[in-house]
Amino acid sequence: MNQPPIPLVDLKAQYAALRPDIDAAIARVIANASFIMGPEVRAFEEAFAAYCQARHAVGLSSGTAAIELTLRALGVGPGDEVITTPFTFIATAEAISAAGATPVFADIDPATYNLDPAAVETVITPRTRALLPVHLYGQPAAMDALAAIAQRHGLFLIEDAAQAHGAEINGRRVGSLGDAACFSFYPGKNLGCYGDGGAVTTDDEALAGRLRKLRDHGRVSKYVHDELGYGHRLDALQAAILSAKLPHLDAANAARRRLAARYDELLADTDLVLPVASERVTPAWHLYVVRSPRRDEVLASLKAQGIEAGIHYPLPLHLQPAYRALGLGPGSFPVAEAASQQVLSLPLFPELSEEQQERVAGAALSSPARRVDSMAAG
Repeated sequence: MNQPPIPLVDLKAQYAALRPDIDAAIARVIANASFIMGPEVRAFEEAFAAYCQARHAVGLSSGTAAIELTLRALGVGPGDEVITTPFTFIATAEAISAAGATPVFADIDPATYNLDPAAVETVITPRTRALLPVHLYGQPAAMDALAAIAQRHGLFLIEDAAQAHGAEINGRRVGSLGDAACFSFYPGKNLGCYGDGGAVTTDDEALAGRLRKLRDHGRVSKYVHDELGYGHRLDALQAAILSAKLPHLDAANAARRRLAARYDELLADTDLVLPVASERVTPAWHLYVVRSPRRDEVLASLKAQGIEAGIHYPLPLHLQPAYRALGLGPGSFPVAEAASQQVLSLPLFPELSEEQQERVAGAALSSPARRVDSMAAG
């Protein structure tokens, strides 16, 4: 008997669980006919800033826009360098390029896949203006070490928190650990809207004010613009949806933690390398990523049994055709390159059932990532 497929992320199940709140939020915006900026955006910004333990949040059209406008608002642009990871989605580096600066990559930690502070130290130059670590897969980066580097060299420290809504280091939320933090609300994120959306959180009032102006065409009053800006506003419909979802985020993240811990148990005796987190860190578990030298065979086994899995990410940024001009060939960042050939994301979403998890683990066991004791026995 064919079993129903298991998606990597199930947004339909999420909507079913939150439908009354989301439908009411959408209906409220339509009834008020206030679709651009206005009270819905302000309400979400206030709630999200408080959630992130930051003084300000500025809603924007995407996470990519959040990074670009933050760099522009801080005066980072042509001639400047921003250090980031080569092992992430291209939007991180793309936003640096869009601001006119040059992305400079440093290799990653092989355990967490986040930016390696020791590697960062080796690529700082007189042109370096900012560090842009990514909290990859919802695992906070080594912010204490990176903050010390930034302070020592007089650099801005900007969090790419697009995958880490609600993650913590020693009880402090991501979004409050640097000069600014950039979030994406892409639908599949831990906190996602029903389209594109993003935000910047910061304690810097002047930075927040500059971002609010830049996102809205440099506007100071309805038809007065004292600088050239951009059309990067968060629209009211998305803000209302996010406001409906935000009160449920902690419970959803707690469910992700339980599911991640159960994956740890189910897969403990396989030769898969499982994700790790230090005691100081509370990950958001945006993704549950295992590692295997036979990754493609494991992936094929999962898909053959109706289980959707993903690869985040199969080609490091320095090897992307779009960044060929940087002149960084294979071997430039060996840790990131090795990870790209071995990582595999298993289904993880708050509504994932125990039965579904057992199917995922069973499919992994029937693949080359078999039980270690079975290998030893035969």
